Amino acid sequence: MFDIKDRLKTLPDLPGVYLMKDKDNKVIYVGKAVSLKNRVRQYFQSSKNHSQKVVSMVSNIQEFEYIITDSELEALILECNLIKKYRPKYNVLLRDDKTYPYIKVTLNEKYPRVLKVRKIEKDKAKYFGPYTNITAVNDTLDVIRELYPVRTCSIDIERAIQRNQRPCLNFHIKKCLGPCTGNIDDEKYNKMISDIVTFLSGKGQNLITNLKEEMKEASLNLEFEKAASIRDRIKSLEEILEKQKVTSTDNLLDQDVIGMAKAHDEACIQVFFVRDGKVVGREHYIFDNIMNSDRKEILSSFIKQFYSSDIFIPREIIIEDEIEDIDIIIDWLTSKKGQKVSIKSPKRGDKKELVEMVRKNALEYLEKFSNAKKVSLEKTVGSLEKLKDLLELDKLPNRIEAFDISNIQGVDSVGSMVVITNGKKDKKEYRRFKIKSVTGPNDYASMQEIVYRRFKNQNHPDLILLDGGKGHVSAVSKVLSELNIDIPLWGMYKDNKHKTKGLVSLDKEIELDKSSNLYKFIASIQEEVHDFAIKYHRSLRDKNIKKSILDDIPNVGAKRKQNLIMHFKSIDNIKNASLEELESVEGMNKSAANSVYEFFRKKG
Repeated sequence: MFDIKDRLKTLPDLPGVYLMKDKDNKVIYVGKAVSLKNRVRQYFQSSKNHSQKVVSMVSNIQEFEYIITDSELEALILECNLIKKYRPKYNVLLRDDKTYPYIKVTLNEKYPRVLKVRKIEKDKAKYFGPYTNITAVNDTLDVIRELYPVRTCSIDIERAIQRNQRPCLNFHIKKCLGPCTGNIDDEKYNKMISDIVTFLSGKGQNLITNLKEEMKEASLNLEFEKAASIRDRIKSLEEILEKQKVTSTDNLLDQDVIGMAKAHDEACIQVFFVRDGKVVGREHYIFDNIMNSDRKEILSSFIKQFYSSDIFIPREIIIEDEIEDIDIIIDWLTSKKGQKVSIKSPKRGDKKELVEMVRKNALEYLEKFSNAKKVSLEKTVGSLEKLKDLLELDKLPNRIEAFDISNIQGVDSVGSMVVITNGKKDKKEYRRFKIKSVTGPNDYASMQEIVYRRFKNQNHPDLILLDGGKGHVSAVSKVLSELNIDIPLWGMYKDNKHKTKGLVSLDKEIELDKSSNLYKFIASIQEEVHDFAIKYHRSLRDKNIKKSILDDIPNVGAKRKQNLIMHFKSIDNIKNASLEELESVEGMNKSAANSVYEFFRKKG
């Protein structure tokens, strides 16, 4: 058995990572330390200086393990990887695993291409981004490809030239200069690539100035078609430049500007991606259950998890507050990028104003998120509370189970059960039932069967809902009485237009207000359980239609097979049917009826 006190005595005075585990051997926290001995022992000393979060975590620690590393930097990298792997309960977790598009110019190729990619590789290509607006990326690429006929294919150019390979359609419609033909002006091609890189580097205005000079020269030389083409190119580039916002002109470093807003147990972090002085995109991240985490811990955890993925690391990261482990994080990012990275928390000037703007954006988004969350809670938990009061339940119906039956004239009868946990659909708990004990279209008996099968020796919900009226409630109440189970039971009944109308029990009927959230809540449950039953019934019916002894009968195709099953309900009934009865089925004729009749007589 694990003895925490004894294990604490053996901790080494070395850097490493420690993993706290609960009684189920689940990792609940991952941390790093310069000295495992000092850091881990702190958790089990007097709790008066501990935060509420640490006190709660320590009370759940059953055992721990540790991994020694050669340095604190190695410990930080391992900590990031283990947090991503285990998603521990008490770590501040970045839940949004987003990937962003980049524009890649393949300068590592003789005839470079311009591509949209989502991963940065160390391949000597040039990457621009990240861009959070995919539409903007696609629009930019469309404009570039419209203005500059660079290749988009990935073929081996030299091999294509050697084999005298025919150029593709893009060459013939003048969308590519056709380096695969071997007849290309390399200087002209490289000039196009240079213009594209200039534009994507945020120096589009310089490019436009040069293009205006070219347009003027073409006009003076009476090359009006060329001048018009350049004019259109300028217009397209200017439209894209208008969408970019300049943040500074004195220092055109690549920067990520990070601001945070925190309220109660939620926080929002906004990141503005600034490339060459222009905002190319921004993104937000929501953290919840962080009431007992301070700003420095949240920001530090975010930076470590955010930049541990394949995202571009800028030369400069601007934050509003200093963070934990800043020096080691800078070393880590520098080694990851391969060049010096700085993290700054400005106290005045343009950068202070910039990070303040990002923080205000984070605050605005957090307020919107909180309001949306309140609306969502009103529709879920709020509906549960109203349902509790309306039905006079003893407790909140945190688990609701709803049942329905589906068949067509008793064929392939099935039952469905959907589960609503804390006001939300809990699809992993849904169940489907094939009706076993009922023959023919008897919905009451079928409902009795599936409820009996569900509640025999199993845990019980707080509320049972049936897609049906008082008759269904009466039938199922007998089963619950038989099983000695006392669970609130209500039917969801419909109006003459087959729309949800209200709830009914054995002794009470309640019509719901169609404008209320509770009505929408009940109607969504009724629709969900009905659709779930219908889908299962259709899948079984289609399966039975596809695989049947009727497949071996001449003159009986899929439609006739379906009509026979629908009419007679079973293969035995078809087998015992007279020739006249077979002929009376929709879609059957004398020849087909005779084929079926003779087939079963030969089978004996």
